[in-house]
Amino acid sequence: MARKKISTTIYITPEQNERLKLLNQRTKVPIAVYIREGIDMVLEKHRDNLPGQLTLGTGGSDES
Repeated sequence: MARKKISTTIYITPEQNERLKLLNQRTKVPIAVYIREGIDMVLEKHRDNLPGQLTLGTGGSDES
């Protein structure tokens, strides 16, 4: 089953729009899929700035 998605508005340049349209025409993959993939890439690249669970042995005040 597909996950629920939320609607949002983004602004892209005309050049980005044209290239996404060409990519869509050649691959038949929806533009929204490419945008979500790009967001995933940015989130992965900056994952150190996101909150999350600490792994064992990191960041504890009891470490010497």
